[in-house]
Amino acid sequence: MRIISGTARGTKLKTLEGTTTRPTLDRVKEPLFSILQNSIQDAMILDLFSGSGALGLEALSRGAKYAVLCDNNFDAIKIIKENIAKTKFDVTTKVIGSDFKDSLLELSKSNMQFDIIFLDPPYKTEYAFEATRQILEYNLLLPTGLIVLETNDIKREETLLNKLNINIIDKRKYGKVNLIFVNRKG
Repeated sequence: MRIISGTARGTKLKTLEGTTTRPTLDRVKEPLFSILQNSIQDAMILDLFSGSGALGLEALSRGAKYAVLCDNNFDAIKIIKENIAKTKFDVTTKVIGSDFKDSLLELSKSNMQFDIIFLDPPYKTEYAFEATRQILEYNLLLPTGLIVLETNDIKREETLLNKLNINIIDKRKYGKVNLIFVNRKG
């Protein structure tokens, strides 16, 4: 795992051993950031279910203004902090070590809003739906903002997401990984 492009290009990132996290592979990250390239500059980024912090750190390397990296796994938080130190993005990051619901509540109390929100929750959960619902409820997504959801079950996620006040604007498939891009309606 490495930073692909930008100011920290080539920096090797640590990841958690075992199956508790699932890092986004370079073959998914490269096309994802190609799609987002015009939205990254000076963006506010939220990387929920952050794991190693790779998506948020990649965005910072490519010119994002600030990134909040959230995870509830103590070992993941340790690795995120090590990766922040390696990439030298300590001034432009905030780390929250709690579950997604508490993280989103904390961010809502800070009146933060984001241009891009990455959701890569554990598969076979309804966390993406719950997180998206809470993001909308707390007004954490800017009016022009985008949520990027990573899943292995696009039909289940679409069925759930269609219950919310959002538009599914794009879907991409890379092997077993599906990316769903959504924004708020209206």
